Amino acid sequence: MMKKTMMFVAVLAVCLCVLHSAPLAAEKQLARGDALPAIKLPVPQTPSAKSYLGLTGEGSFAISQIKAQVVIIEIFNMYCSNCQREAPKVNELYRAVDKDPNLKGKIKIIGIGAGNTPLEAEVFRKNYQVPFPLFPDEDYAIHKAIGEVRTPFFICAKRNADGSLNVFHTNKGGFQAPAQFLKQIVTLSGL
Repeated sequence: MMKKTMMFVAVLAVCLCVLHSAPLAAEKQLARGDALPAIKLPVPQTPSAKSYLGLTGEGSFAISQIKAQVVIIEIFNMYCSNCQREAPKVNELYRAVDKDPNLKGKIKIIGIGAGNTPLEAEVFRKNYQVPFPLFPDEDYAIHKAIGEVRTPFFICAKRNADGSLNVFHTNKGGFQAPAQFLKQIVTLSGL
């Protein structure tokens, strides 16, 4: 019985990964110049995550409240094998920004777990030692608001003078080299 249960769990995990990696017929991706949809997330509980994002208080916040000129949003799913393979590169991207005095504080990275519960997002964070805040999107509300993109998917948004955010780059799937991706982000954003 234990073998059958383990086999079922393995098959379910593969199916979930395929579902999150396959393109959707209704997929309408964000394009350059689009306003970032009004996305609300729970304020992180840890002081370090709050500090990183420049937030105070409790409740929820809009992504536009993150204290940064550029926000990189990774849409992931903990069961997605591509997301799991990409995690070390995204962590390296975070460290590259953090080490560069010209970029630290100007670029912030967050992750949103499409279909993931708070527990699943936390398990992904721990398993892959993710240094930036991850947020659950258990009911796929955010995933739907951004066009039901496949995972992993990266949205890069730049702050406007009025505080709103506009998309200046999206990246379907992973990226080859974190340093090259960061250089591209800096160039495209004008930082």
